[in-house]
Amino acid sequence: MVKKAKDIGYDVKQPEKECDDIYCPFHGKLSVRGKILEGKVASSKMQRTVIVERGYLHRIPKYERYEKRHSRIAAHNPECINAKKGDRVKIAECRPLSKTKHFVVIEKVSG
Repeated sequence: MVKKAKDIGYDVKQPEKECDDIYCPFHGKLSVRGKILEGKVASSKMQRTVIVERGYLHRIPKYERYEKRHSRIAAHNPECINAKKGDRVKIAECRPLSKTKHFVVIEKVSG
């Protein structure tokens, strides 16, 4: 029996594989809401978790210049998406899944 992926309410591609992960927004019971961010996977060493790094510019008013900064966000990586290090991914905000995880990977943009 093939389980059909449910619509999560965002304009993203449905994953081709299916999974039994309860924290998958497509095949489980996890709902997504709030922010959608895009970044590059910096680490995928943990089980079902990736670290997504986002770069941004921070303005220094005194010198009227910008400096590069980055933030690292822990996100749940469902088995059906399976993002690896170096992939560009979209992550969506969800309920807290652990002490540090509040996002879930919803699409692999490139990689």
